[in-house]
Amino acid sequence: MSETVREPGETAAAGEEEPGAASPEPGMGILRVFGRQMKRFRLRAGLERSEVGARTGYSASTIASYELGRRIPPPRFIDVADELLDAGGVLQEMKEEVARAQYPVFFRDAARLEAEAVELWVYGTHAVPGLLQTEEYMRAVFEMWRPLLDEEAVQQRIAARLARQEVFARRPAPLVSFVIDEAVLRRPLGGRSVMRGQLEQLLLVGAYRNVEIQVMPLDGEDNAGVDGPFTVLHRDGDDQVAYLEAQGRSTIVSERAEVRGIVLRYGIIRAQALTPRESLAFIEKSLGEL
Repeated sequence: MSETVREPGETAAAGEEEPGAASPEPGMGILRVFGRQMKRFRLRAGLERSEVGARTGYSASTIASYELGRRIPPPRFIDVADELLDAGGVLQEMKEEVARAQYPVFFRDAARLEAEAVELWVYGTHAVPGLLQTEEYMRAVFEMWRPLLDEEAVQQRIAARLARQEVFARRPAPLVSFVIDEAVLRRPLGGRSVMRGQLEQLLLVGAYRNVEIQVMPLDGEDNAGVDGPFTVLHRDGDDQVAYLEAQGRSTIVSERAEVRGIVLRYGIIRAQALTPRESLAFIEKSLGEL
């Protein structure tokens, strides 16, 4: 049996599980394959991780995480690394699979639709929608999952959720609307410090010209969203679709009559919520009360 050779400070990781290690999340194997290929090309090029990091704008520890399959490399990094390491397109060919693998299986189709959407409408009732979450809030949410997620899974899901937020940097920018139940803003997941940072994030993103955030007040006597959270996605030139998720299961709704009903419901929910201006004032007041 051949012995695995590791670089200084490197522990068992991508494709090198210690006996008894938990099985990786389905679809994560591509990250390990990508990491091994990237390391092979780096060594062939005679470069240290620190040199690759300096030339790509990342730290040596981040390069190590990519090679070990512990973090998801963004598409732009893959393009730069392929050219830098003279990989001949091998790394770039894995780019789409790497992007898909970063999400839990049940969310992968929705993630693809979200990345292509020109309009997004999100109604959140249990937690701050993922596109708006801070990294600290994400960690608090994932660490509350039952059955427990191991640390590697938590890190992967945080990285994937952060990658989704690049939607705000897209050009042309999509139009994004959020309605968040007031109870979500009153529930200090992760503690008061984490929630304070999360409310500050809502104020920051809510100031973007292409984003509107509204709060559904608890004292409202009408709420058309009592059936729970959902997302409506509209891709350029395509019909709208809806995404529903609960208890680790998801449904993409594409039947026109059903989607039309969900779209109608969202319009009523927006009308019942505080206006965007009132909502930002409410969030700022809540921040002052923490």
